[in-house]
Amino acid sequence: MAGTLKEHVAEALIGLFVVLLAAGFVAFAWARTGAGEGSDGTVLSARFPNIGGVTLGTDVKVAGVKVGKVVGLELDPTSYQAVLRLSVDRGLQLPIDSSAAVTSEGLLGGNYVALTPGAEADMLKDGGEIIETSGAPDLMGLIGSVVNRSGGDAPAAPGATEKPAGDAPSP
Repeated sequence: MAGTLKEHVAEALIGLFVVLLAAGFVAFAWARTGAGEGSDGTVLSARFPNIGGVTLGTDVKVAGVKVGKVVGLELDPTSYQAVLRLSVDRGLQLPIDSSAAVTSEGLLGGNYVALTPGAEADMLKDGGEIIETSGAPDLMGLIGSVVNRSGGDAPAAPGATEKPAGDAPSP
């Protein structure tokens, strides 16, 4: 047995190196995605008719600045709306009339939850709910409607189908 170990020391060291490298990649990915972070901020809830593209960990932004993330999502079985739990920075004070919208970062970008602060003096507390919401836009539907309206299905302008008097067919 001891002779076998001495013969395969190089292979054992290479195997150990591969395992350590894989553990390093996992630790890097864990830290990069924030998967290990708890919800140490103020947790708010919001109901949306459509949250297309929003998942756990999706950014929550105010004026384009990341202030939190989505820490929970579920379907309300009575209203059939998506209920998001949002964790926002503890120092961020949002008025109770603030609004939330699922917004796209662009045609190729992902979605995020955009918060717009309201004007009330009372602030949302931990566990509060944002009432004013708007769901994710249906980009494919919008693109489809633009494509369908740009083609030859449009009716011709009045008088455009009449032939000029000088172009009568010859016998």
